[in-house]
Amino acid sequence: MTAVIRTEALSKRYRRRLALDDCTLTVPAGRIAGLVGPNGAGKSTLLGLVCGMLTPTGGSIEVLGHRPADSAAQLARVGFVAQDAPVYARLTVAEHLRLGARLNPRWDAALAERRVRARGLDPGQKAGSLSGGQRAQLALTVAAAKRADLLVLDEPVAALDPLARRAFLRDLLEFVDELRVSVVLSSHLLGDLEQVCDHLIVLADGRVQVAGDVADLLAVHHRLTDTGPDGRRPPDGAEVIHAEQTRGDSSMVVRTDRPVPGADPVDLEDIAMAYLTRAAAATLMTGAHR
Repeated sequence: MTAVIRTEALSKRYRRRLALDDCTLTVPAGRIAGLVGPNGAGKSTLLGLVCGMLTPTGGSIEVLGHRPADSAAQLARVGFVAQDAPVYARLTVAEHLRLGARLNPRWDAALAERRVRARGLDPGQKAGSLSGGQRAQLALTVAAAKRADLLVLDEPVAALDPLARRAFLRDLLEFVDELRVSVVLSSHLLGDLEQVCDHLIVLADGRVQVAGDVADLLAVHHRLTDTGPDGRRPPDGAEVIHAEQTRGDSSMVVRTDRPVPGADPVDLEDIAMAYLTRAAAATLMTGAHR
């Protein structure tokens, strides 16, 4: 399996704070990988390490088979859109494209100009006067026209309205189909990730809670209902990820490779929330026993 990102026991410490701890994962090529977790989980730190903007405290990381940012050629293979889709407020749309052409040896001018026309962006308009959705589209255009092998997107749609988010995600899918690019997309919005992602990474407290192709994760996770004292029990060998009781009903999400007759299917949000809830409960318990 060709991997675009491979880490082993990766860690990053900021003075006394451990932002990323023992992070081991593999992201296969050709995927749109959704990275989800609460604030402070380590998502931006992980993406900063992938892009070479940060250096690890421990462990190892390879991006596209090499150390991140170890050469100009390696930098050219990774496109990055940071939070809030930052652009240069005083530069026009056309000036952004000219700057992109000067800085990126694989720059696709035809793609950039076609995208600007298709999205109705005025080449002479300064980026500072664009709407949030238009700025996001400009940032995505610049990243895509770089003709990178990997696009890293850190919360690019968090501040956008639903229509702008939908347009951004639709265009992202078009880019993946056209450019055959791999993507890592960080977001709090599980519904958005579910629309576009085929690989999932759940991060909490600086640790990977679960990671894998969405189809594989859906196949081994199940929801059991009516699991109270006199109700159903998880099958032998199944791992209980999270159990809850609401309004007299009880249920649990379990993980097992074996078929579970009568179980309800789960979706991407069910899986992510089960692992995040379990991680939050473990953090509370650790704090309570200190």
